[in-house]
Amino acid sequence: MERTRPLARRPLLALLTVAALAASGTTVLSSAARAADADLVRNGGFESGLDHWTCTAGEAVTSPVRSGGAALRATPSGADHARCSQTVTVRPDSAYTLTGHVRGSYVYLGASGTGTTDVSTWTQSASDWQRLTTTFRTGPTTTRVTLYTHGWYGTGAYHADDVTLVGPGGETGQPPAPPTGLKTGTVTATSVALSWSPVPGATSYAVHRDGTRIRTVNGTSTTVSGLTPATAYAFQVTALNDAGESARSATVTATTADPGPGGGPSGLPPHALVGYLHASFANGSGYTRLADVPDSWDVIDLAFGEPTSVTSGDIRFERCPQTECPGVESDAEFKAAIRDKQAAGKKVLISIGGQNGQVRLTTAAARDTFVTSVSRIIDEYGLDGLDIDFEGHSLSLDAGDTDFRNPTTPVIVHLISALRTLKAKYGDDFVLTMAPETFFVQLGYQFYGPGPWGGQDPRAGAYLPVIHALRDDLTLLHVQDYNSGPIMGLDNQYHSMGGADFHIAMTDMLLTGFPVAGNADRVFPPLRADQVAIGMPATVNAGNGHVSPAEVTKTLDCLTRKVRCGAYPTHGTWPDLRGLMTWSINWDRFGGWEFQRTFDGYFG
Repeated sequence: MERTRPLARRPLLALLTVAALAASGTTVLSSAARAADADLVRNGGFESGLDHWTCTAGEAVTSPVRSGGAALRATPSGADHARCSQTVTVRPDSAYTLTGHVRGSYVYLGASGTGTTDVSTWTQSASDWQRLTTTFRTGPTTTRVTLYTHGWYGTGAYHADDVTLVGPGGETGQPPAPPTGLKTGTVTATSVALSWSPVPGATSYAVHRDGTRIRTVNGTSTTVSGLTPATAYAFQVTALNDAGESARSATVTATTADPGPGGGPSGLPPHALVGYLHASFANGSGYTRLADVPDSWDVIDLAFGEPTSVTSGDIRFERCPQTECPGVESDAEFKAAIRDKQAAGKKVLISIGGQNGQVRLTTAAARDTFVTSVSRIIDEYGLDGLDIDFEGHSLSLDAGDTDFRNPTTPVIVHLISALRTLKAKYGDDFVLTMAPETFFVQLGYQFYGPGPWGGQDPRAGAYLPVIHALRDDLTLLHVQDYNSGPIMGLDNQYHSMGGADFHIAMTDMLLTGFPVAGNADRVFPPLRADQVAIGMPATVNAGNGHVSPAEVTKTLDCLTRKVRCGAYPTHGTWPDLRGLMTWSINWDRFGGWEFQRTFDGYFG
């Protein structure tokens, strides 16, 4: 930013003007006097870890550092460029200088959302600390700008330190008052429900566990999961707005329950029932109010969030209108039902996609819009996480993209990056599930993408790189074992829908792993049993491939106890198999709750 020049170098006319104004008693105020410049970046030296930063693959380290005791280290992968970002409050129509010091290959520093021309600067190689700087001017209505650093895919770790944004601060007012009324709700072996009173002027709230900030939420309740059984925890809450963070609330304590057998860090019971609830549309199954969903359902996927256009990345969730869904609850009743389900230990997710919601994140801009719009839905309704139900042509592989471990296709790379960003934003408690069709997963045993000669369907196996990249963050994978053609199992025989054999073969592939496109050097590793649920249609009306309760229990007997397995030779026994998923809760109600009763009868 240009600084004021010494008086002796000013033009004579300017000196005479200043003198004349002074003589008349008029005061001349510089832009700096009107709005004093300041460094607007919070924790720009990473001395407080990653506080105020959102990173997909970053950590604070103590060496190397440029100044102070810490710096950022972020490691890009083949599917993620390790972006770290922070949003700051700025003044419209004002000049700013962004500066940072970096090390590494292909390191970028930039600003987006400026309202004028977004800017970035980069270095191809910095073996020691190198200063990057750029300037921009905000638009006439811009009040918030996002600053970021990132590397480049697969080029190794980079470091950043002493990031500053110098310019006039925005009108932020005062931080809000501390929250009151903090109390605990339902406490399980791995989760504690919290609620508190709203604070005037607060835009969000930060939850602190044992003195450490763990998440930010927009509402006045949350369920902290992923806890250790039989352990005491202390919780506090602070209120946030653009001016800053309040003092902490009074402390409440809770001790998680003794888990007994089973369970796990996901906050789900040892065996879970997952179902989709038609929340944005009606069909022959009829509308079901969320409050009327029985307690047997542990994960409720709200169907669906859909894009404004195929490539926009802008996801919207529109609840079913009264004209289409008679008896639909109000928004207030719907949100209250979500809180009640969460207080009872249930997980409520937004499911993105479905049959009609094709999503293709072809650009980085679409990826960022996806993150922003999905976050808006999650925050508005206070949801526990996200289900990815991309179907049709949402995912496909470009020619030459042959290794699921290092994808290069933009729609794949951007989806992985977006999901990692959401996971980093919401923390370990964020529930991430996926519901691909067999064509996108198990078919990958035979075919992967367009193939070496380009004659195959490019969608074949296209979910595999997404599942693999996110396997450490994935709560549940429930492949749709319905509406499927014959699929070759690990016995090299084709298996078709209609009986236990199909479900056993398809699930065994996920729990055993398999070479992709027959390549023994590219083996898709097995998932944990607690990450897998089996997807089945609830009734004959819900989808092709419905099986009777007897075939459902036969499937579970084979996979969890290795009895009644039939002709397919399974490769293990998985008593920790998480459970069952169905399309849908509405259709199960239409069918007299047969699917729910089968699950309850088997798992108790």
